[in-house]
Amino acid sequence: MSTSQTPAAPFTELVNLASRLLGAGVVATNEDTFADAENLLVAKAAEFRAHTFGHKGQIMDGWESKRRRGVSAEQPHPTDQDHDWAIVRLGVAGRIHGVIVDTAHFTGNYPETGSVQAASIPGHPSVEELDAAEWTDLVPRTALQGDTAHAFEVQDPTRYTHVRLNIWPDGGVARLRVHGEVLPDPRDLDGLSFDLAAQEYGGVAEAASDRYFSSPHNLNSPGRASVMGEGWETRRRRNKANDWVQIALAGGGEVLAAEVDTTHFVANAPGWADLVGYDASTGGDPSTDADGWFEILPRTRLQPDTRHRLRLDVGRPVTHVRINVYPDGGLARLRLTGRLTEAGRAALALRWFNALPAAEAVQALTEAGLAGAEATTLAAARPLAAPADVTAAVTALQPADGPDGTETSRRAAAIWRLLGV
Repeated sequence: MSTSQTPAAPFTELVNLASRLLGAGVVATNEDTFADAENLLVAKAAEFRAHTFGHKGQIMDGWESKRRRGVSAEQPHPTDQDHDWAIVRLGVAGRIHGVIVDTAHFTGNYPETGSVQAASIPGHPSVEELDAAEWTDLVPRTALQGDTAHAFEVQDPTRYTHVRLNIWPDGGVARLRVHGEVLPDPRDLDGLSFDLAAQEYGGVAEAASDRYFSSPHNLNSPGRASVMGEGWETRRRRNKANDWVQIALAGGGEVLAAEVDTTHFVANAPGWADLVGYDASTGGDPSTDADGWFEILPRTRLQPDTRHRLRLDVGRPVTHVRINVYPDGGLARLRLTGRLTEAGRAALALRWFNALPAAEAVQALTEAGLAGAEATTLAAARPLAAPADVTAAVTALQPADGPDGTETSRRAAAIWRLLGV
């Protein structure tokens, strides 16, 4: 029996940026003769079936490289530099808060040591471009154990698009999880209505009353639930309270419509649901300010196994939404279609801009209209915590403004295009 279990580290409550549902994939590896590197990203826990042999040996549910050898009979062992690696394109770019390297069921064939690196490579890079990228150590070379889920907390504020798992000298790793904060490029969302609650844009199910049968993170997962277990389901209540999930939206926005989906919940759908919202842009805390919540959708009757599409007329910005279900039961998905407010777009853009590698920040500023030296100076002034900090940093740029104000106007237009400030 495997002793490997996903650690209950705080960062595991964040989105798995390496989820195939979000679009992650293994884009390169130097060696996976025994077992495909793509197995690293399989959503379910690794399994083991004793004495299940294929043409290359025991079939392992993970990534496994062949045994490394030295260069000659006199030097039969690999050098300390020889190692295997796999590169994963994250499904969505973001700031990484923690990594799980799980060697479940690898007992006599796990790597001796491993490391995790990250890089930010915009666009759709080729394997050659990945090889030439600048890689940063998130987890330095560290000793690994067999049949163990290793949890590594990461303290790095940078937004990354790819990670590379390195193992010395060879062996097998069952799963790789990369948990973090989704940071979409705000320019990709300009002018669009989209699902403000969706994981792929930065929505997070940050609290729930109950997660007995399945996780509330399923509520805002990509795609449709294919079975009941891919939704959120509570235990049966034996008191007069109700169950709920609270979701932090991708940014402050105007919520226009909701889809409350009970697909596959036939005998255990909630009887009713309502939605309440909170606007944290005013400085309040939704976890403690009970009076700050306001109604978005009044209590509405639900049907089993049904996608309920509901138009909303909120009339005020929303940063957090809580769905209440009565009295208990399960939901497959919650979708909240809307658009970012100017303030919401600016806050999202500032988080994104602060997390960009320096070269990308400079490039984004020059594409928006700043001169090269101005862009370099402004990028070096990060982190910029609030719009006032942006204004102060732009004002400090040299040369001083001319009498007609054209320099100020030009800079303001450039910053507005990029950051909405």
